[in-house]
Amino acid sequence: MDFEAIQTSIVAFVRQNQSWAPYIVAGLAFGESVAFLSLFVPATVILIAISALIGVADLEFWPLWLGAVIGAATGDVVSYALDRRYKTSIYRVWPLSTHPQLVDKGERFFCRHGLWGVFIGRFFGPARVVVPLVAGAFGMQLPLFMMGN
Repeated sequence: MDFEAIQTSIVAFVRQNQSWAPYIVAGLAFGESVAFLSLFVPATVILIAISALIGVADLEFWPLWLGAVIGAATGDVVSYALDRRYKTSIYRVWPLSTHPQLVDKGERFFCRHGLWGVFIGRFFGPARVVVPLVAGAFGMQLPLFMMGN
């Protein structure tokens, strides 16, 4: 089964089972936000397709938005907690071990912007995954991390 078939199946399921949509959106946003897992869950395209159903299939915006927020925030907390626990040793795990420049950029970005870096990083592809890891490794307090997140 290829990605296109998976995407089509998920969108069709959401269209037919609208009450499940917020949970599916939460799961996709979670998968896309967790370090390492995000490599295997290319959810952006699926999330955009589901959001198109808001106008076409009368899906309600706020439950989908809430699902996305909860899923993404939870995924970021998992990434934060991983690096809070394992510190920089997690940087030796693939794919970070093969892309040390990504970690370096994430560290510089976080050191330069701190709390705002967590907030801004949420909206930029690779930073979305690396910044929570760096925040955890650098010992940012969870309440402060959650404010930025």
